[in-house]
Amino acid sequence: QLQASGGGLVQAGGFLRLSCAASGSILSINDMAWYRQAPGKARELVARITSGGSTNYVNSVLGRFTISRDNAKNTVYLQMNSLKPEDTAGYLCTAAIRTVRLPFSAIDYWGQGTQVTVSS
Repeated sequence: QLQASGGGLVQAGGFLRLSCAASGSILSINDMAWYRQAPGKARELVARITSGGSTNYVNSVLGRFTISRDNAKNTVYLQMNSLKPEDTAGYLCTAAIRTVRLPFSAIDYWGQGTQVTVSS
């Protein structure tokens, strides 16, 4: 249902753009979000965007990361600028989706994750 892409290896100060596309018999998508998890650390919410476009971010990425979405493409993006080594993690996307099969409940779906590695 969710396919993430765009990760890679980048030097500190560089940038990457992550994408996550939802597919299937979708009626609507509510909140979409990016999480990250580094080895030995807890999963962390990085950024969230509502269906209306309201956003919130974890403090450590404020001013550097921007979350956006294209509702026509059922896709959420994460533009990551001024990357730091501490941003190194597996990034996972999630979305609350109403489908034809379950039209009355928005179910949280998770993508497979994409690795971001920032070298110093």
